Amino acid sequence: MIYLDNAATSFPKPEAVYVAMDKFARTTLANPGRAGHKMALAAEHALDDGRHRLNKFVNGKGPERFIFTLNCTDALNMAFKGVLNNGDHVVTTDLEHNSVSRPLVAMAEAGFITLTRVASDGGGTIDPDAIAKAITPKTKLVAVTHASNVIGTVQPVGEIGRICRERDVIFLVDAAQTIGVVPIDVQAMHIDLLAFPGHKCLFGPTGTGALYVAPRVVVKPWREGGTGGDSSTPTQPKDFPYYLEGGTPNVLGVVGMVAGLDFVEAETPEKLRAHEVELCDRLYQQLEGSALTFVGHRDSARKVGTLSFFSELIPAPEIGGILDQAFDIAIRPGLHCAPYVHRAVGSFPDGLVRVSPGPFSTAADIDTLASALKEITAM
Repeated sequence: MIYLDNAATSFPKPEAVYVAMDKFARTTLANPGRAGHKMALAAEHALDDGRHRLNKFVNGKGPERFIFTLNCTDALNMAFKGVLNNGDHVVTTDLEHNSVSRPLVAMAEAGFITLTRVASDGGGTIDPDAIAKAITPKTKLVAVTHASNVIGTVQPVGEIGRICRERDVIFLVDAAQTIGVVPIDVQAMHIDLLAFPGHKCLFGPTGTGALYVAPRVVVKPWREGGTGGDSSTPTQPKDFPYYLEGGTPNVLGVVGMVAGLDFVEAETPEKLRAHEVELCDRLYQQLEGSALTFVGHRDSARKVGTLSFFSELIPAPEIGGILDQAFDIAIRPGLHCAPYVHRAVGSFPDGLVRVSPGPFSTAADIDTLASALKEITAM
């Protein structure tokens, strides 16, 4: 199969990820921090190493500020439900994934918070001034995706972060589509909360992710339970990361994510992104002027490797099914868990066809897809 759905989950993983997870699972997969024997200590060391590596990678304020989560959605829920209080105001955008939108809308519909959604421009970019105008004296949090998972636009999070810091507002960034392909410096960008998965551009397995919590932010525990190191306190121990990390973490997944991070650092995020964007540009050039309509701007310098389009004649889900069944090509059709984006670009309710190459995708893969799409639209 030609796999071009890396915006959902990267595949294949670098070989070193499979090797690292297999070795760890066979030799060291004990419960971290729950005993003093060698295997448990080695498992705890793997988690500590992962925190140190992530802290260095995004220039965090300390490795203990990284909370391992089930995925990016888990990290976002932990942030929203741990930070927001009754009566708070939140600013977000129309580019957000449902992992941002749904918890916020649910809290707003319950009357717990008020919510303002800032619209993007025609190319899918948020104006920092629009964020500034939406902030009120009651604004507690601004939540913005770093890049749209539908049209790939990279947002000016550094400028938005500066505005939030000047207004003393907490700034949350959803880095699901960017960490690993776009450099992130949480201190320079004034990011207070950074949520990200391990299974996309960090090339770890599914079921991995993390939440970075800056020291200036107070987050209530969303999940409470065992921490291993302190079993005597009746409530969650206050020390980070254990304050927010109740229960046994996915240490095997973290080992895979760190092996993926090794690959990212060796290749560099800039190189990985350039390769994926180049392949998207190649597809666009071959299909420009065809029966397909593309969404989003064409400035490659402000995009990640995602290209989305639709046909007036064939619904996106049907195109996806034909590519899968007749051509053995995997893409992602539909609404991509981001309905507000589709409403903004006019592709709701059928959605778009999204193509997202990865580091192991080739020009030949793109050429095969282009030929298949020409054949489908010519029928």
